[in-house]
Amino acid sequence: MQIAQLEDELGGALFDRKTRPWELTTLGKFVFPRAKDLLRQGARLEEEARGLATGLHGWISIGFITSTMCSLLPTAVRAFSAVFPDVKIDLLQLQTDEQPEQLRNGRIHLGLSRFYTSFECPEDLAQTLLSKEPFLMVLPGNHPLAERPLINLPDLLATPFIHYPKDPCIRHSQDLLPMMMKAGFRPQIGQVANEVHAAMGLVAAGLGFTLIPASLAVNTRSDVAFIPIADMASETSLVAFTLADQDSKLVKAFLDILLRQTT
Repeated sequence: MQIAQLEDELGGALFDRKTRPWELTTLGKFVFPRAKDLLRQGARLEEEARGLATGLHGWISIGFITSTMCSLLPTAVRAFSAVFPDVKIDLLQLQTDEQPEQLRNGRIHLGLSRFYTSFECPEDLAQTLLSKEPFLMVLPGNHPLAERPLINLPDLLATPFIHYPKDPCIRHSQDLLPMMMKAGFRPQIGQVANEVHAAMGLVAAGLGFTLIPASLAVNTRSDVAFIPIADMASETSLVAFTLADQDSKLVKAFLDILLRQTT
């Protein structure tokens, strides 16, 4: 009866009933494989919808600054994937200033940002402080001061400063120099790099010194020296941002993993 009803709706026979056993007509041969595909897609849609509802399947998009890719983020992604192997993870490299808008338009679900000075969270976003860390001086490995256990900023008066990032509109570019001047040191800029790893490459080439958050010194270059700074109290803040009304189980799970890694 269901087959007959479907044939009425389609306007033609699906089976040649004159044969035994029945054979598919030309119309039936057209409909049959497509019907199987639709049924498979429907079953897959149902499975994925259930997974999204329970938080077991789905996708999560993370906006990140470059420095987190060399420290916190890879470990967090591996830990998350071990718990949610069927969840697709999108990683989008974004500057701190770019992340709020991408959160608002749904392009990312969580943003990893770093601040060199104080910051104020917009009302429509929620912030979670993951860690605070000091800055380290980065010197060429063969620099006369490279063996020191501790260094003062005035010791580098004769050494050019490698500034980053190059874009003056990026918050870090605006904050780094005033932070050093607050400590009573006015550096002489020798080079400007696009981002922190390019800055460290210029240091390795012997072109000057730079400053980096302490976590970036882990598992990185061996041709430069990382030295604590005695006379600069400034710290960097690593912050996770989400929408204030975010209720995703996946976002909460990823944030929990980040917190476990940083506390």
